[in-house]
Amino acid sequence: MNRPLIGMDRTCNTRPGTQYDRREIVRAGLAAGAAFPSIGALLSFVGCAGKDTGTSVSGPQDETSASPLAGPKHNVSLVAEVGEVEVAPGHVYRTWLYNGQFPGPEIRVREGELLSVVLENRLPEGTTVHWHGVPVANPMDGVPFVTQDPVPPGNSFVYEFPATPAGTYFYHSHMGLQLDRGVLGPLVIEETTPHVSYDREYTVLLDDLLEGDPTTASDGVHGDMHGRRGGMGDPSRPEYSALLINGRTRADAPTFEVRRSERVRLRLINAASATAFRVTLTGHELTVTHTDGRPVVPVTVDAVTLGMGERYDVIVEADNPGSWVLTAASLDGTPEPAEAALRYAGTSPSPARGLGHPPTQWQGRTLRLSDLISIESGEAVAAGPDRYFNLVLSGGMMTSAWTINGQVYPDADPLVVSEGERVRVTMQNMSVIDHPMHLHGHFFRVGNALKDTVVVPTHMGRVVFDFTADNPGDWFFHCHNLYHMEMGMARVFRYV
Repeated sequence: MNRPLIGMDRTCNTRPGTQYDRREIVRAGLAAGAAFPSIGALLSFVGCAGKDTGTSVSGPQDETSASPLAGPKHNVSLVAEVGEVEVAPGHVYRTWLYNGQFPGPEIRVREGELLSVVLENRLPEGTTVHWHGVPVANPMDGVPFVTQDPVPPGNSFVYEFPATPAGTYFYHSHMGLQLDRGVLGPLVIEETTPHVSYDREYTVLLDDLLEGDPTTASDGVHGDMHGRRGGMGDPSRPEYSALLINGRTRADAPTFEVRRSERVRLRLINAASATAFRVTLTGHELTVTHTDGRPVVPVTVDAVTLGMGERYDVIVEADNPGSWVLTAASLDGTPEPAEAALRYAGTSPSPARGLGHPPTQWQGRTLRLSDLISIESGEAVAAGPDRYFNLVLSGGMMTSAWTINGQVYPDADPLVVSEGERVRVTMQNMSVIDHPMHLHGHFFRVGNALKDTVVVPTHMGRVVFDFTADNPGDWFFHCHNLYHMEMGMARVFRYV
């Protein structure tokens, strides 16, 4: 195997051995008068791992050691490789995986640790890893041809960054359509001091199952891209063979065990490539406590919807003994939903109540964007933004392209900002498809919430968000529908 490639130091000014109080940095970013957490403050000392010294790099998964940069160092090994996955008894197919697992192994790290991940590429083509939602330093962001070159087959690369802020995230390949092969996994940064109490937790990763090679209509070989139901008229959406919770189909639904009177935290992650979900739990309400990893004033609803790339943490009060069904139903078309059982201790292993009988038309209270109020708001900004962008999202009608202001990435102008500016982005959706828009390297304020991914509704839907340009570099901004991104709905925010 060739030597690992180390993240090159393009922006760091770190002095080796310098110690930092990470809680003080976070508090500074949330001081009164600051509209958003200061990502620049969080990352100004990030240890880009330095130049390749020619030494061998290895590390067992989830090993913790001392770090001179940011408290304990948490070492993880990820191997991207071809393998077989079983999504239900007897339902096995061959795809691309991390560490031979689907989803990839959960990376769980404590807030304030330095996460060091060695990626070894055993795939037949180049790959990268993106840390979705984590405001890492630019060289660690894993976007091919923007923040790094793809890691060639047979090579390795070291991703290293402080595990902050706490929250529910995920990691995935950002190379072409590789995400839809299964190279993805959950990433949890545990809070030093949780703002909500709970007795146990489960990670609930939602996905869509594509068996075979992903393609786009623009490839000229439609393969599994033709003759589909398409939902809302989207011809770019593959015909998925199943929807999944934690890599399992409805035929082999996972079970989450609970005890009566417990407060159960569910970390909901939509890691799907082209499916938006509505999540419900029979017999229980869902109290939303976080959106995209950021804490909010708790709000209780019957359902939450997640666009691709969005995450929600919810608390379930285990006060209704029995066996119940957690349903993740597609908002696009009518595929069979993904399901899991929530089973109280001592309950018979009989089928969960509601399992196999999802409502044909949802009538309960669904979480709205306007329900979300960040507890990290700080005071309102007195002055207006320094820079404005008006973006029109369109495509999918007479062409396979999906565009921002009529331009198809990568043949698209960068969105230029300067460090320290307050930036306002207005998006209007002129297409008949929702677009979950994701900004790398920053959290933004949309309404009263801090997020990194927001759904722009179809049919003239309009969303406005603000962010502070406090994390220098070239940052990808794109629709997190993988096929919309691959067919052009992306831009780069460029610091000058």
